[in-house]
Amino acid sequence: MKRNMNVFKCFILSAALTALPFGSRCEAQGLTPQACEQTIVTPKPAGRYLWLPIQESAPEGKVQVIRQDALLMEQNVRMAREHVDYYVPLDLRPYQNQGTYKVCVQNVPTGSICFSKMVQNDDVNYAFINERYRPLYHHTPRRGWMNDPNGMFYKDGTWHLFYQYNPYGSMWGNMHWAHSTSTDLVHWNDAGVALAPDAWGTMFSGSCAVDENNTAGFGRGAVIAMYTSSRPTPFGGDVQAQCIAYSTDGGKTFIKYDGNPVLCAEDKDFRDPNMFWNKDINAWNLILAVGQEMRIYSSPNLKDWKEESRFGLGYGNHDGVWECPDLFKLPIVNSKLSNRKSAWVLVCNINPGGPFGGSATQYFVGDFDGHKFTCDSEPQVTKWMDWGKDHYATVSFWGAPQNRRTVIAWMSNWQYANDVPTKQYRSANSIARDLGLFQDGSEWYVSVKPSPEMLAARGNKVKAPTEACEIIVDLKGSATITLANAKGEQVVMTYDDAARTFAMDRTASGNVSFSEAFPCTTVAPTHGRIKQLRLFIDRCSIEAFDADGKMAMTNLVFPSEPYNSIKVKGGKATIYEVK
Repeated sequence: MKRNMNVFKCFILSAALTALPFGSRCEAQGLTPQACEQTIVTPKPAGRYLWLPIQESAPEGKVQVIRQDALLMEQNVRMAREHVDYYVPLDLRPYQNQGTYKVCVQNVPTGSICFSKMVQNDDVNYAFINERYRPLYHHTPRRGWMNDPNGMFYKDGTWHLFYQYNPYGSMWGNMHWAHSTSTDLVHWNDAGVALAPDAWGTMFSGSCAVDENNTAGFGRGAVIAMYTSSRPTPFGGDVQAQCIAYSTDGGKTFIKYDGNPVLCAEDKDFRDPNMFWNKDINAWNLILAVGQEMRIYSSPNLKDWKEESRFGLGYGNHDGVWECPDLFKLPIVNSKLSNRKSAWVLVCNINPGGPFGGSATQYFVGDFDGHKFTCDSEPQVTKWMDWGKDHYATVSFWGAPQNRRTVIAWMSNWQYANDVPTKQYRSANSIARDLGLFQDGSEWYVSVKPSPEMLAARGNKVKAPTEACEIIVDLKGSATITLANAKGEQVVMTYDDAARTFAMDRTASGNVSFSEAFPCTTVAPTHGRIKQLRLFIDRCSIEAFDADGKMAMTNLVFPSEPYNSIKVKGGKATIYEVK
């Protein structure tokens, strides 16, 4: 069948030649060197980046890099047709100085504006947009799309955060692992792409651990990443398998294991491996999400895995797919109600099914013997780690100091994550939080507190809220807290001391028009009285915590200008800069 609008444009790039003008076209059913008529463009000194113009409303095309008969790279890209929203870089460095290669754009109409707007240069800041909603002290990608945090670990004074990443647009797709590092959990440095798609598929979520005993044979102290490779099938759906990669330079670069994949199954939604060394059984454990259950495995070497048990049937919320699991032990400190010294927590992120729609983090408290997890609660009990709309894919850092259990969540919701009013980047992560346990009646719950590093980031007192601040509210009983700006936009928070609930109303918070699911009021149980609230404000988000850790609520907001006033009925507010 002849193509009219969907064509290939192919351009020869060598070690030193121009990306403009882009001239010839070719019509073909599939891309091969022989099927594509080619035009060699005018040579010029090579630039590292080929800047691709993006139009988010455009259908996806394909951008490919080929040399001779080898396909070196292929990504789905929304190449601009009528207008340019922003640019993303195609890094040409891996292909330069190795002979002639081609960059080909597939399935984009010949008259599209992208072909005249591509630019090749060395400018890493080319066409950078300093967007007004970009947080000041939350982690964000510099460009492109971000979702689940994964592969997080702490080593030699540095926190390593990997995350699901699309370098070629600010909407979900082309999953890579990108990498950021921090020494204080507040300020982050971009460390680039760590894992890119390969023949097994794109890079879905997973975990990292340090193999201190060289069980895998990659070297003592090697950092091991375990991730899901996801590859579409000709019949629809994906084939998902678990793979590993290793790093001998502390996580800066990874080498994929040549024996991949290490764990396969025929199940749909077979993904998000989270591994840890279990001293109780002197072996590795792995928890893996499969549909609406968790599977637990063991291994002596991270390569050969034995299924031990399954958990989930009938327990908790099953209104969506279970994803991004975690499993860890927490100590019980100074409990007057129990002689219990510790408990295990199984984290189960779910989408949809959250308490106010969309994605959220549920968890289970119980015991784990290295083989089977046993839940304390009755099957119908559901526990949420955060009661806002924008807290998902919560996982913890391996090896956090002082035996802390430190977590970070993706600060968005799958109901509208692709539509929030940013362009060049999408999504931020929550502030880091430390977890503990507390008891209310006969049930054990996870406590959530801002990590100590957030206290260290507290700056000078100020008289009014700023676009990035922490607000301490000391409560006398029931209270109403209103954040507002001169445009009449506001967020109203209400603590009901009698009902033991905390609510946040963002229906008039600013821009709420991009999704019917966005304007809402979220409500949380407080498990007792709240005496002090800690509110973290950062341009497009509000994170509220009971200072004792018994309640957490995370919500995005998009005011047309920062909230600069606060009114508290039933308490007193103290405002600090965040430095």
